[in-house]
Amino acid sequence: MRYLLIGAVALSTLGTAVQAGPLVNQLTNGSFEDGFNGWTVGGVSDDGFPPVVIGYGNNDPYPTGAFGEAIPVDNAVSPSPDPAAAHAAYFVADMAHPQTLSQVVNLVAGQTYEFGFDVYVPFNGAANPNDASLSAVVGGLNFASFNASSLGAGNWFHYAATGVAGSSGTTSFDFNFNSFGIPAKDFVIDRVYFGAVPEPASWAMMVGGFGLIGSAMRRRTTRIRFA
Repeated sequence: MRYLLIGAVALSTLGTAVQAGPLVNQLTNGSFEDGFNGWTVGGVSDDGFPPVVIGYGNNDPYPTGAFGEAIPVDNAVSPSPDPAAAHAAYFVADMAHPQTLSQVVNLVAGQTYEFGFDVYVPFNGAANPNDASLSAVVGGLNFASFNASSLGAGNWFHYAATGVAGSSGTTSFDFNFNSFGIPAKDFVIDRVYFGAVPEPASWAMMVGGFGLIGSAMRRRTTRIRFA
């Protein structure tokens, strides 16, 4: 078992959960089919391009499309209970520092939760010279953090993690988007979920580090403990 330390929190990389039943998404509108209903959009952008919800497969300009690039429907292998339908969220600002997308979730002490999302880098954004970063945070702990340049453009990737709640109550599920110049790279996300792992569940050991898996056909879970 590999342990990584972020601050004072021990992380161990484990395998995919074998669930006893379907995971129920605590997040409202995790596939963005109802715009940003249920989500709070915040943060700062100097160029006036906030995150938007765009449609798949169209050549529309911003804000209903990815500046003329038709984004394919999310095809990542994902345990999300929400389907990939007609829409996704688009982070595009060239001077975001950061822009945020967040939602409150409820925790029960001792319960194991799984959380994840799918991400895509458009070709037109990947061609821009300045990088951008995306991080996903639950309860103040990063469970995903990467730059657009580290992903291959034109492919959907899935990222997932598991965490054990240290106490009952509410916490925040957050995305933070930063870009580092004009013009900068960007991200599309879809099928965001957070839910209790049905019990009983068994875990298979696997070898690997903490980070994004570079394949749309593979996924990694990271087990963490958060307050």
